[in-house]
Amino acid sequence: MGRAVPKIYSAELEGIKAELVEVEADLNVGLHSFNIVGLADKAVSEAKERVNSALKNSGIKPPTKENRRITVNLAPADVKKVGSRFDLPIAVSYLLASEQLNVFRTEECLFIGELSLDGTLRPVSGALNAALLTRRLGIKNIFLPVQNAAEAAIVSAVRVFGIGTLGELISHLEGIAAVPPFNSSVFAPRPTPALVRLGEIKGQAAAKRALTVAAAGGHNILFSGPPGTGKTMLAEAIASLLPAPTLEEAIETTEIWSAAGLTGYREPLIDFRPFRAPHHTASVVAILGGGANPKPGEISLAHRGVLFLDEIPEFHRDVIEGLRQPLESGGVVIARAKSVLRFPAKFILVAAMNPCPCGYFGDPERECRCTANEVLRYTKKISGPFLDRVDIQLNVPRVASDELTLAAGGEKEERRAKQKIARAREIQNERFRETVPRVRTNSEMSSKLTDEMAALTPEAEEFLKEWVAKNFVSARGYYRTLKVARTIADLAGAAHVEKDHLAEAFQYRIRVNE
Repeated sequence: MGRAVPKIYSAELEGIKAELVEVEADLNVGLHSFNIVGLADKAVSEAKERVNSALKNSGIKPPTKENRRITVNLAPADVKKVGSRFDLPIAVSYLLASEQLNVFRTEECLFIGELSLDGTLRPVSGALNAALLTRRLGIKNIFLPVQNAAEAAIVSAVRVFGIGTLGELISHLEGIAAVPPFNSSVFAPRPTPALVRLGEIKGQAAAKRALTVAAAGGHNILFSGPPGTGKTMLAEAIASLLPAPTLEEAIETTEIWSAAGLTGYREPLIDFRPFRAPHHTASVVAILGGGANPKPGEISLAHRGVLFLDEIPEFHRDVIEGLRQPLESGGVVIARAKSVLRFPAKFILVAAMNPCPCGYFGDPERECRCTANEVLRYTKKISGPFLDRVDIQLNVPRVASDELTLAAGGEKEERRAKQKIARAREIQNERFRETVPRVRTNSEMSSKLTDEMAALTPEAEEFLKEWVAKNFVSARGYYRTLKVARTIADLAGAAHVEKDHLAEAFQYRIRVNE
């Protein structure tokens, strides 16, 4: 029987989920060669040069000094390996195969990290994802660059070792100088950084109320109105109203950001609700995700936060229509020839638009210069099926001049709105505590759950029947209206949905392009 080839565990990202990769090194008699097999891309294939220099500059006999054939296998061989994260496990695997490192319990350790030529470790993306995989598989220890340690340490029940150099790792594995496990800090969520606060906006009482309802229940909202009425300010102000995320929500968001390479040494945990505002020239891949090596798009980076689309009719039609499925399911499916990936995308959509190309259709103070066909063509860029998925649709009128000159005093109004939203979120958290999969806001309820949780009074039920009989409404629109009404009741602290709550929810279903 031949000697056993030691297996070193590492991880590859498939979408945002880390999958286990086994790294094996074998040395055979023959002229020197160093081959990496297992569907490795260019960056992985170049690892042999980085590993060779890192070992040499760490005072260790490198592969080039071996007059032997070296083969490194990355298994499973049919999964594409991308990036430089395999440098460290390849180096450890070679050291074990060449008997320059004492045998240790490799099944209890997972390694990721890029090597510099001098043997220091560079940070890699997906540290949190790899730590979650480590916990899921019951592996006790994860070794990674010290810059990634704080991010990985968010995951409980896993010992995280932040390594600065290859020599430091070898000393630890040899028992010469132990590296202490990294201790995670206490989770302290932050409010979402806000460019505009609700208290800074003058007038627009109806729009502020709608924004409060949207923030309380996680509802999508669309503002329509002439230029200069404050649509963009209102959209940006929602960030000042959102409650801080829970640890579970922060981990969900960080997992996505880490896979996209957007976390770092200074900000290892996305402990606030994201606010993403892509430009209207962004491509379908940039918004929805995908690419040759699929990465999360803006809708996934906005997970548990806000996606703001300003001047939404100017976005590519494919982008707008591509949002329909994520708005319904809370995720986007990226299908490729060899794999199907799903990225989470539970966000509040806040959109703004003008009523016509010039912006002044229906404005009592300025005349619209657009023809009827131009107005129709512009509003039809937003399809009916898309609008059906927007819970709150509101026309934003021009602010009266006397309201603009009023002294600022919106801090108290903003404070009251935040308190109401926080209480409404607490009510929802208690209501959905036992749901599987976990529902966090009213907007995430299924139709079955909506029927169970709406709790209408007899008067409200009668009013609902009359309204449905008099107005054309789709099944989706019906349930979305009930969800908004449930949120309005939560803001009022009411156990049951009453007629007034339904009446307010109905007025938000008046389509902006009608």
